[in-house]
Amino acid sequence: MNSRDVIILGGGLAGLVAGIHLVNSGANVCLIEKDSYPGQKVCGEYLSNEVKPYLEFLGLDLGSVHLPELSRMQFSTQKGNMLECKLDLGGMGISRYTLDHLLYQKFLDAGGEIIQTTAENCKSFGDIFLVNCKDGQTLEAKFVLGAYGKRSNLDKRLRRSFINKKSAWMAVKAHYENQDFPDDLVTLHNFQGGYCGLSKTDLGTVNVCYLATYESFQKYGNIKSYENKVLSRNPYLKDFFQNSVMVFEKPLSIAQISFDNKELFEDHIIMIGDAAGLIHPLSGNGMAMAIRSAKMASEALLEFKLNPKNRESIESNYAYSWKNNFRIRMKTGRILQKVLMHQKLSNFSQSFVQKVPGLLPKIIKLTHGKEMHV
Repeated sequence: MNSRDVIILGGGLAGLVAGIHLVNSGANVCLIEKDSYPGQKVCGEYLSNEVKPYLEFLGLDLGSVHLPELSRMQFSTQKGNMLECKLDLGGMGISRYTLDHLLYQKFLDAGGEIIQTTAENCKSFGDIFLVNCKDGQTLEAKFVLGAYGKRSNLDKRLRRSFINKKSAWMAVKAHYENQDFPDDLVTLHNFQGGYCGLSKTDLGTVNVCYLATYESFQKYGNIKSYENKVLSRNPYLKDFFQNSVMVFEKPLSIAQISFDNKELFEDHIIMIGDAAGLIHPLSGNGMAMAIRSAKMASEALLEFKLNPKNRESIESNYAYSWKNNFRIRMKTGRILQKVLMHQKLSNFSQSFVQKVPGLLPKIIKLTHGKEMHV
């Protein structure tokens, strides 16, 4: 059986970034992904500039794409009270359609291997892993990275604690044409039962992605009705939907989004991205954090020479990096979520922040990381 150094389960941002990093460093890497490229995914598409130095290190040519430079952030309450501040590091507006495809091409160009199938089971046996695939293949590797996103049938096979718990959250995403939406702006609008982010993308469209409680959504039965009767109570969202045209055939949606804590390791599979812990939308931006987690896992593997005898040290190194980089960001995100989901608290907090204008940039700083240099 042909054994690889690393098998990566899932080809989203975290999986592709880890694959590029490891292949560029000489590792033999196989990535398993069920979908083809390019494609859209439910995701906010604001990418903090904190990742720029690292993406350049990986050899990604972002200059080949026209990326809106996002430098301002606006936040509105359910009633439409507005706050605005500058983003210190700023960010890029880039669609998952574009970013995933750029990373996919870079991974292949670097010599990575992609198998389009689904991993149905994965088990460790001493110094090796065996991965059983839907197409009948059995693959062998020294290490496995779990990069398959928010939830998967593999989570059930691994008996992960969060997978059998019902979650109250769902997410919806679509792109819209709106000529009046500024290129430099990312916005977050609160509504009864959730919050909605808007930002311009490299495709010239505005990405609209919102998180809502299923309890608030199920009263209306469908996405269009929910947007008209709930989101549009926020005057900014009402104005946007009335003056925009959706370019997707229909919105993308996912349900059962869990914000429960997740283990970083399951049977020695190293989890990265959303598989390691669903990165809260209010923690800055999930795309940058997924990329950072891939960097941390790759560096831990390479520091200890991709040697299974160093498995304990690799896992300890990664766990330390995860806690050091994400603990405050995720804690801040959870606090902000509780505030936004409580109308009185949301209004009070905004009134307080308006009186102390320097506070909002400090809150945003807590939810963003430092530039990622190698």
